[in-house]
Amino acid sequence: MKNWDNDSKLLLMHQCLSDFFGPLNWWPGDSALEIMIGAILTQNTNWQNVSKSIKKIKEKELLNVKALFQIDEQQLSQLIKSCGYYNIKAKRLKNFIRFFYQKYDGLTEKMFKEDWQYLRGELLSVNGIGQETADSILLYAGGKPVFVVDAYTRRIFQRHELVSSEDSYEQIQQYFMKNLPEDYCLYNEFHAQIVMVGKKYCKRNNPNCPDCPLSIFLE
Repeated sequence: MKNWDNDSKLLLMHQCLSDFFGPLNWWPGDSALEIMIGAILTQNTNWQNVSKSIKKIKEKELLNVKALFQIDEQQLSQLIKSCGYYNIKAKRLKNFIRFFYQKYDGLTEKMFKEDWQYLRGELLSVNGIGQETADSILLYAGGKPVFVVDAYTRRIFQRHELVSSEDSYEQIQQYFMKNLPEDYCLYNEFHAQIVMVGKKYCKRNNPNCPDCPLSIFLE
């Protein structure tokens, strides 16, 4: 991983993106439960497909912990077909709901009272919950100061030579968290900005570097 003498570089990049995009106010969801469900369903698919699945759950009046705990896994899989890998995701969602309901009575206030590092370990122990999903739950549903690392983060900051292809998830996450203030709002907005850059400019193929708001950091 490349070491920079100027530890304010990430803050400058964040400010540049703030000026360019304005407030993004992520993550979409009317409740912490909806955000947590979305974090699980969005694995390997786009948000439009996740929205369709969540809409069907709402239409069936199942967007509450007890209902999701009681629903048959096969029935749930049929409701979330639009998000892809629906049988696998139904199992993962049921695993999470079982953990949430049995350990925390389905109460977000109770769960997020835990120290975030302890809770992160608890989430990672749930079959089907990986690091990015756990951190998305902590950041977006729980308001915890945990930086989320995704494919866009890796791609963009590798191209800017701030991280390398050999760096682990934890190494990249620590790079951000050591060089940014411990601030939930900042982590929230910066990650949302990174996603926007990755979708619109820093694409896997044919990136549009000249128009990218971060192009000045390549000079």
